[in-house]
Amino acid sequence: MNIVGKAAQTGAALWILNVWFLRFNKDTGYRGGDATNMVEEFEEYGLSKNTMYAVGATKVSLAILMLLGHWVPKLVRPASGGLAALMLGAIGMHVKVKDPLKRSLPAISVFCLSALSAVLNGPKAQDT
Repeated sequence: MNIVGKAAQTGAALWILNVWFLRFNKDTGYRGGDATNMVEEFEEYGLSKNTMYAVGATKVSLAILMLLGHWVPKLVRPASGGLAALMLGAIGMHVKVKDPLKRSLPAISVFCLSALSAVLNGPKAQDT
């Protein structure tokens, strides 16, 4: 078992759950543009409320699958890869609204953790 891969897997998943459940309506200082909550942030990006809920449901589902991956390892790589792809989109949205780098750091961090999880928790890592 790769401790770094497992830590990345857990960290990315818990970070996403924290953002979507505990910080959804809070001004974190990392929101895109002038947004003070998640709804305003998606509006800043030019995205609808329905898109926000779809993205949120997808991210939360992938985060839960990543956590379940501690018991069902074959879930980890696809869930981590999916979350990494979504985080690239989040980084792109920060670039779109010309945010300073500081506001992109959480998205970059979760992308890195998810990508690390996907690589280190791959098939060969699971065989050991």
